[in-house]
Amino acid sequence: MIDLFVIKVGGNVIDNPALLDEFLGNFAAIKGKKILIHGGGKIATRLGDKLGIESKYVNGRRITDGATIDLVTMVYGGLVNKQLVAKLQANRCNAIGMTGADANIIPAAKRPVKEIDYGFVGDITTEDIQATQLKALLEAGLTPVFAPLTHDGHGQMLNTNADTIASSLATALSKFYTVRLIYCFEKKGVLHSPDDENSVITLIDRMIYEELKADNVLTDGILPKLENAFAAIESGVAEVLIGHADDVQSNTTDTVAGTLIR
Repeated sequence: MIDLFVIKVGGNVIDNPALLDEFLGNFAAIKGKKILIHGGGKIATRLGDKLGIESKYVNGRRITDGATIDLVTMVYGGLVNKQLVAKLQANRCNAIGMTGADANIIPAAKRPVKEIDYGFVGDITTEDIQATQLKALLEAGLTPVFAPLTHDGHGQMLNTNADTIASSLATALSKFYTVRLIYCFEKKGVLHSPDDENSVITLIDRMIYEELKADNVLTDGILPKLENAFAAIESGVAEVLIGHADDVQSNTTDTVAGTLIR
């Protein structure tokens, strides 16, 4: 019996008002305890262009310099987060918008400079998450909505990957709840054939995963998601679900539309 859903929604949904409204309506209708973690989409990039703040990426990862951390704090923690909370309230879901700095829920460390200086980017140690504080909010009937931001404990906000935040929160809360971690994206799940949207592999365990890898069935894009999924499961999360954002409500039931990983 799953008693907590930790759900991450990606930027492609955040960027599409119609998709976002549908997703939030479905999310609000989910019964029981739930947490939402959202990405930032392209809103920060668009606003940065207007403000003369250039977006810089290395291997698809944003470089977060001083101007950029101010930008993403405003956009992710302010504009995007509060719009989501307001829309959820309109759907009768008593949401509370948060960053990792609020209630000290997610302290992080600034990523060390190695070959690349990513700037003000945070790395999380799951053991440092204040899960008891978060549990108190859930038990009070609130639905936390997390922006992809943490803090270093010394007054500095840090840009942090939303997938990582979702996995870390799910793992930390697994000592109190039976957790299903759900990653919502633009595909219906893990596909047996990348060109066939209906070739969803409905259930994967470690043995099946190794067989799929050996047969070269899995695309490069899905491999990191599956590795993160098994890492979460091996750290106490009961189940991980990878599926389409449109299916979020059905993916909180026993009859899932995506790929369930156990």
